[in-house]
Amino acid sequence: MAANAAAESLLARRITDWLEPKNWIIAVTLLIGWHAAQWVGVAWGVIGALFAAVIPMAFIKHGIRKGRWGDRHVGAKRARLIVMAVILLSVSLGITLMVFFGAPRMMVALVVSMLVTLAILAAITLAWKISVHQAVSAGACAMLVQAYGPWMAFLFLLVAIVGWSRIELQDHTRNQVIAGTILGAIVAAVVFSVAK
Repeated sequence: MAANAAAESLLARRITDWLEPKNWIIAVTLLIGWHAAQWVGVAWGVIGALFAAVIPMAFIKHGIRKGRWGDRHVGAKRARLIVMAVILLSVSLGITLMVFFGAPRMMVALVVSMLVTLAILAAITLAWKISVHQAVSAGACAMLVQAYGPWMAFLFLLVAIVGWSRIELQDHTRNQVIAGTILGAIVAAVVFSVAK
């Protein structure tokens, strides 16, 4: 029984790490970039990923090295809010550069969707630990469905698997996972649809 629980926890940890927000962000920016303007769009996707995933992850890793937070998922409320503030600044700078240099409208809409979602998550985090993993993964799927069509909805199976991993690891409650999923999907879908 204990070996089975340990195996489940190891699997849950791997899922949480492999399907963390950074990886969803990189994937969605490149895929939406391709849809928006093929290779030029992919180049813009790289820029979007730089400001929305790579710079934030570098900041998180720096904080881990300095002992400011325990791991890359930043569970403690105060640390989580600091990280979210830095990500909001980074994403805002990315949007500014994308607009200034003429990125495709769909790419700007994608990154604006990320910014709005993160701002709402940060506000909720002041009172409650909503699942960022779920919000990012569900939001990414919602935007990919809008861009590529309903066949992309199969990705929501991965969102469910991520949710299971967050509950299994006791990083979130079921309600925090459900709320993150609903919020991420709705906010991203609405903002992306309006902005594109």
